[in-house]
Amino acid sequence: MNTMSLCCVSCGANYPATLRYACDACGGILEVDRGAETGEAWAAGLVSPAVTLGEGWTPLLQARPGSLASGAGMLWFKDETRNPSGSFKDRLVSAALTTALAFGSKGLVCASSGNAGASAAAYAARAGIPAVILVPERTPTEKMAQIAAYGALLVKVEGHYSNSYAMALAVAQETGFVNVTTTFINPYGTDALRLVGHELHAQLGDSAPDWVVVPTGSGPLVKGVVQGFADKGGRLPKILAVQAEGCAPIVRAFEDNAAAVSAWGEPKTIASGISDPLIGYERDGTYTLDLVRRTGGKAVAVTDDQIRNAMRALAAGNGIFAEPTGASSLAAALKLIESGDIAAGERVVCMVTGHGFKDFGIYRQMPVHEIRVEAGAPASAITQALAGMGHSGGND
Repeated sequence: MNTMSLCCVSCGANYPATLRYACDACGGILEVDRGAETGEAWAAGLVSPAVTLGEGWTPLLQARPGSLASGAGMLWFKDETRNPSGSFKDRLVSAALTTALAFGSKGLVCASSGNAGASAAAYAARAGIPAVILVPERTPTEKMAQIAAYGALLVKVEGHYSNSYAMALAVAQETGFVNVTTTFINPYGTDALRLVGHELHAQLGDSAPDWVVVPTGSGPLVKGVVQGFADKGGRLPKILAVQAEGCAPIVRAFEDNAAAVSAWGEPKTIASGISDPLIGYERDGTYTLDLVRRTGGKAVAVTDDQIRNAMRALAAGNGIFAEPTGASSLAAALKLIESGDIAAGERVVCMVTGHGFKDFGIYRQMPVHEIRVEAGAPASAITQALAGMGHSGGND
């Protein structure tokens, strides 16, 4: 840890490695500078044995042939639902908490739309420290139940996510607890996401795909993917940052060719994990926008119906049960494949960021294959239902 320092991405100011959340000189985003540390030896100590729940090294699965629209044959899913609490947020929180404990923190605070809060609550329970989790009051009930199950203090905040974000800042200041909110606020958490890029590079045979599609709120996962591939040298993949049409501040700036991102109004989308209006921390969105442009990528918005279709394609077509935010990456990839922005033969990785158990309510609204039979009913009733689904019975 002694080799680390913090550097402002805006003005270049440097600081010793402490619990610091923004640049004193300009208020900019801080990132970890590992100095003389080279290779990946540092990764072994990124999460301590007292904190880890077995996060990371999630599988990379190629789309099942015939499960998607034609032209989507070179498509993979990085299945982050396999992380301990069900989302990629475990990567950030575990690393941020490990560092904070080394600095003497006695508890944690996290503003969340659900997934980061569940992760923070889980890792706090593992470490044996108190957790205060602040979520918008409209957060899916499944996510709030998970947070509460881990024993955290669950605080339901009126309004959108940015209100929870502002209150978490105040609580962290009042209590001295580490703030592990998974915007760019905690540089140690963001730094851990470079391992996503490292894993993808290894899983693709020490090479980069043409595109990595990333569900995007404020954008730390975009940073992690870009930084991870940059660590490996060579070509960077193009980043496709995905937002929902009902909350798309970064997409709006990209489409307007704007230099900076401005805050969104009230979010209106089923994808709670990316319903972040960026009110009060617009510079996070601007930094992400710059990263997207640096890779030659794009920012695109998808509709809720496109997300629902992608959820079905992942679950029924590929066996991956994803929440709406997690499926938004596939929705965006299919949209750009259809438009021709993603060319035939290009290799595409979709980040599936959160598990379907996070939001059962959306799945309950979808049509399903279901019948009821009386006890002792002939098996033909089942085979007829199978035939109606396009499957044949028999032993041939």
